[in-house]
Amino acid sequence: MSLQLPVRSVVVLLGPAARRAAVLAALDPDSARCAGGHAALGVGRVTAGAGDGVPARLRTLAAAAGQAVVLVDRLTDGLGTSDRRTVLAALATLAAAGHTVLVDDADPVAALAVAQAALRVPETGRPHLETALDDLAVPAG
Repeated sequence: MSLQLPVRSVVVLLGPAARRAAVLAALDPDSARCAGGHAALGVGRVTAGAGDGVPARLRTLAAAAGQAVVLVDRLTDGLGTSDRRTVLAALATLAAAGHTVLVDDADPVAALAVAQAALRVPETGRPHLETALDDLAVPAG
C-alpha cells in the first residue's frame, strides 16, 4: 500500500475499526520515503500495554521522536477523557516538531481535535486523504 501523507502533521484514520487496523498493519516501515521517493525515512510504531498509565504512554511517544514518521496504534485505549486529551496533545507536539503522525484511535473523533488531516478508509476501495477538517463529516459507528 502506498500513501502520501502531509509532513509535520497529525493524520487520523477514519472508517470502520477493522479497516483502520488493517491499513495501519499493512504499512511497511522499511519502505517509507520522502516525497521525492529517494530518501528513506525512519518509522516508529507506538502502542500501549493494558496497564500503562499516561506517563508510560508519553514516554513511548517521546522514544519515537527520533523517527520521521510515527504510527500510533490505539495508544489511548482504556484512558478516560482527560487522560486521552493529554496523550493526544502530545501527538500535536510531535507533529509541530516536524514528524508525520498517523493515528488509529478507539475514539477517532477525539483525535481529530489535534489533527491537520484525516485518512478515510472505506469498507471497500482505497484510502483517501482529507485536509479540510472544518468541513469533515464523521459518520456514527
